[in-house]
Amino acid sequence: MGNPKSFLEIHRQEAGYRPIHDRIHDYGEVEQTLSTRERKLQASRCMDCGVPFCHWACPLGNKPPEWNDALYRGDWELAYRLLNATNPFPEFTGRICPALCEKACVLNLIEHEPTTNREDECAITEAAFREGYIQARQPERNGHRVAVIGAGPAGLAAANALNLKGYKVTVFERNEAAGGLLRYGIPNFKLNKTIIDRRLRLLEEEGIEFRYGETVTCDDSFAAQYDAVLVATGTPTARDLPVPGRDLKGVHLALELLSQQNRVLAGMEFSADERVTAKGKDVLVIGGGDTGSDCIGTAHRQGCKSVTQIEIMPRPVEGPVDPQNPWPNYPRTLKTTSSHEEGCTRRWNINTLEFLGKDGRLTGVRVQEIDWKPNPEGGRPLMVEKGKPEIIKAELVLLAMGFLKPEHPQYAPNVFVCGDAANGASLVVRAMASGIQTAAKVDTFLRTK
Repeated sequence: MGNPKSFLEIHRQEAGYRPIHDRIHDYGEVEQTLSTRERKLQASRCMDCGVPFCHWACPLGNKPPEWNDALYRGDWELAYRLLNATNPFPEFTGRICPALCEKACVLNLIEHEPTTNREDECAITEAAFREGYIQARQPERNGHRVAVIGAGPAGLAAANALNLKGYKVTVFERNEAAGGLLRYGIPNFKLNKTIIDRRLRLLEEEGIEFRYGETVTCDDSFAAQYDAVLVATGTPTARDLPVPGRDLKGVHLALELLSQQNRVLAGMEFSADERVTAKGKDVLVIGGGDTGSDCIGTAHRQGCKSVTQIEIMPRPVEGPVDPQNPWPNYPRTLKTTSSHEEGCTRRWNINTLEFLGKDGRLTGVRVQEIDWKPNPEGGRPLMVEKGKPEIIKAELVLLAMGFLKPEHPQYAPNVFVCGDAANGASLVVRAMASGIQTAAKVDTFLRTK
């Protein structure tokens, strides 16, 4: 640690977002960057704690004290080597990770001003690409063939890990390009897809084969063609809302909007009937998580009239600390994203009763304000109605209520499941960690075999 007093003398400084009046007119990344000097000063705030909880909190086991110190000293190449030793794709997590390490940072627990690990991570990786520190590696092949089904974060992380160990890896992806939710779920204003393409070019140069537009059934005959198979198909089934009026035109799952918009930006064309758009409409987003937030930002860029977001659960507490969910648990506090800042009516404790329409088209949603009461028998609290039902005007409803954990058949002994396909919908960083861990299991299995 270069300056042991930095955390006392330098406050946390985030790069912040582009001005709202500027960013809502395009799909460019909203987050800005600090200067090299400012970034090094932020890295200097890392205290190299005796017990660095950031290591423990990160699913990948990243070591921020090590690469923050290298960054502070100006050794950007060493910083990247240390970062890449645990994180295969820091350009992804540096943009979209909720930074579990920062919530665990001692400076956060004491002063609520954690080290800017996520932004430092992104800056280090961009410098590494820019300066040519990242070059394709050609591992010596061991003669084994492995198939990876699914090219999302878990599949890419597993393929990368196995490829570097010498396995010949073929990745099967049902979509027209790799990335999974990184490409088809996360908007460009949070993660520009050129960032994904840049990494994919590197993976291809290192010998990974990608086969797109192929839907694979992992039965015994397919598994027999490879020494091992990894299933990394994510959670493809979104949670729906089967209330009256669900079949009205204008009610869509969130990914129908998000994935289509990303495809439009990639050059794909859709007919007027196929197009899901918020232009000129009052939009209602049902679901209070990150996917719902992404729908809000996309609706603004498409030219919506208004956006309302409702959530069935209570409003989270404001501030950095949640008394009901203290450390070491993740703080369930109110999160205001860049999309929320762009304009949105947010409401909590709202239950959806019915979609209303005229001539087959959505015109509004009947909702009911509720309360949650303790269950005398324990378990999930009881939902009770509060007040009278009301109608929220809407011509477009986006269902952003998460995804269902998939069920799998009994696979052949050489088949492994990883990421969201194994654990249910979670964070990109957890999917990557699962892919790496499962790749290690495959390696052990084949070496033992």
